Amino acid sequence: MERPQEQLHIIASGTSQIVPEQALLDKLKRDVPLNVKLGVDPTAPDIHLGHAVPLRKLRQFQDLGHHVTLIIGDGTALIGDPSGRNSTRPQLSYDQIHANAQTYVDQAFKILDPEKTTLRYNSEWILALRMEDLLKITSNFTVARILERDDFHNRYSKNLPISLHEFLYPVMQAYDSVVIKADVELGGTDQLFNLLAGRELMEKMGMEPQVCLTLPLLEGTDGVKKMSKSYGNYVGLTDAPNDMFGKIMSIPDELMVKYYRLASTVPVAEIDKIEAGLAADELHPNVVKRALARNIVASYYDEATAEEAEEAFNRVFKAHEVPDDVPDFHADLTPNDEGKVYVARIICDAGLASSVGEVRRLIDGGGVKVNGNPLPAKAYNVEPQLLEGATIQVGKRKFVHLV
Repeated sequence: MERPQEQLHIIASGTSQIVPEQALLDKLKRDVPLNVKLGVDPTAPDIHLGHAVPLRKLRQFQDLGHHVTLIIGDGTALIGDPSGRNSTRPQLSYDQIHANAQTYVDQAFKILDPEKTTLRYNSEWILALRMEDLLKITSNFTVARILERDDFHNRYSKNLPISLHEFLYPVMQAYDSVVIKADVELGGTDQLFNLLAGRELMEKMGMEPQVCLTLPLLEGTDGVKKMSKSYGNYVGLTDAPNDMFGKIMSIPDELMVKYYRLASTVPVAEIDKIEAGLAADELHPNVVKRALARNIVASYYDEATAEEAEEAFNRVFKAHEVPDDVPDFHADLTPNDEGKVYVARIICDAGLASSVGEVRRLIDGGGVKVNGNPLPAKAYNVEPQLLEGATIQVGKRKFVHLV
C-alpha cells in the first residue's frame, strides 16, 4: 500500500473538495483499510461516463487497498433527492426503483472490484425504522439547519412549495453513514450538504465522523453542458465500442485532462505527466486524445476491441471511407406529386436524427451526404433515383444504407 501522502495525492486527483483533508490523511496514516461509501438512488437505469465519475474514484480507493460500500438507495429513492431541484421530485414506485437498481448494479460492476465491494440496500434499515427511532434521528437537526441548504433556501425565499418529506432526505442519507460506519463518503458537488449532514449526525451519535469528498460534474462531448442524455452529449457505458471511441475523439482538447482524471484508468502519476506535456506543447493533443479514447473503450470492453474501434475511426475520418457495419434501412421511395422524395423524413425514420426539423438544419449546414456528396441547403426533397441503394451519412459518425 502506498504511503499516506502518496495515497492522498492519488485520491485528490480530479476532486473538488475533501472536507476536512487533514482528517483523511489521519485516517490513511492508521494503515487500516477505510470503508468508503457511495449512495446512489436508482431513479434512472442507464449510466454514462458522468454517472461513472464517483465509481471510478471508488475503484481508485479499492486499488489503494480500501473497501467500498455501495448503497442502493431504494429507501431514500422513495423520497427523491431534492439536490439542485427547484420543485419536488416525482416519487417512483418500488418496482421501478428495483428494476433500475439491477441495471445500475450490472453497469457499476464494470468498474468496481466485486471482491472489495459490499452492496447494501438502504430500505433494509430505513423502512424498518420505528417512529421512536425516526424522532431520535431527526431531533439531531433543526429546521434552520436544513434550510441552509441552497435548494431549500432558494425555494423557501421564492415561496415555492417544499414537501415535508423532502426534509427527510439528507437526514436519511446521513443515517446511512451511521449504519455502515463510513470513513469517507463520495458525492457530486451538489451533494456537499448531504455529506456534511452525515458527518454531523455521526459526531452527535458518538462516532468518528466521515470525511466528505466531492467530485465535479463532467461536461459532455459538447464541452459546455454537463453530460446528460437529454442534451445528447453523453457517452454511455453500454455504447458500442466504435461509438464510444468516436464520441471521446469529439470532446474539446481543453477537456482531455479532466476526462483522464475522472473517466479513465490511467495512473495519476502518468496523468500528471500528460498534463505537463500538453501545457509545454511537448505532446500532440490528437495523440493524447486517441490514447484516452483507447483507454476508456478498453476499460469497458478490452484492448483488442479498443484497437478495432480506433481502426474503424481511422477508416471513416482519416481515409474518409464508409465503415464496414453500416446498417440497412428499407426506405419507401415512392415519389410525391412533384416526383420527389422527402429525404428529411427518411433520415429521421432511419434513426439518424431525432426529428425532421433537426435533419433540415443538418442539410442546411452541409451535414448530410448521399454517397459522399453533401446535399445542398434546402434540398429536403430529392429525386428518388438519387436515393436508390445510396449510403447516407449524417454528421461524422452516422451512416445508413438504403435498400
